[in-house]
Amino acid sequence: MADEIKSLEDLGELSKTAAGADAETGDVAVQEVDAPREPVRDEQGRSYATGKRKDAVARVWIKPGTGAIVVNGRDYKQYFARPVLQMLLLQPLNVAQRDGQFDIMCTVKGGGLSGQAGAVRHGLSKALTLFEPDLRGVLKQGGFLTRDSRVVERKKYGRAKARKSFQFSKR
Repeated sequence: MADEIKSLEDLGELSKTAAGADAETGDVAVQEVDAPREPVRDEQGRSYATGKRKDAVARVWIKPGTGAIVVNGRDYKQYFARPVLQMLLLQPLNVAQRDGQFDIMCTVKGGGLSGQAGAVRHGLSKALTLFEPDLRGVLKQGGFLTRDSRVVERKKYGRAKARKSFQFSKR
């Protein structure tokens, strides 16, 4: 620090020069803001993303198509038999208004069906943003790009479960 700053004016001049401004004129150089994001696709025109929820991990590939959704080699309606899980899986497509425009292929491991559906939803949302970066704002606002970090609490010693105690006997 060769130059000592003794007043607010000196500090102002220092910040202008650090921001790329001319010290004499005080004009600040305009820097370009974020350039638009480029789509990320492989040789076959697909986008890939990984989604997670609880202990489930989903690998999701999307490509333009007729709307076929395959989970672990089976149709998603067969794999996720409950309508609630099917609805959960389709939420990112509904919000982005891309129903029936993409073929989705995913593999899921770990956890139960509910966690797996959440993992596929998370992975699908991330893959959509990689395929069409313009959808990021809509999906981010809906909360689809944030991983749900809630997991099962561990069991503590001296307790029946994570928080439940053994029955207390006074006498």
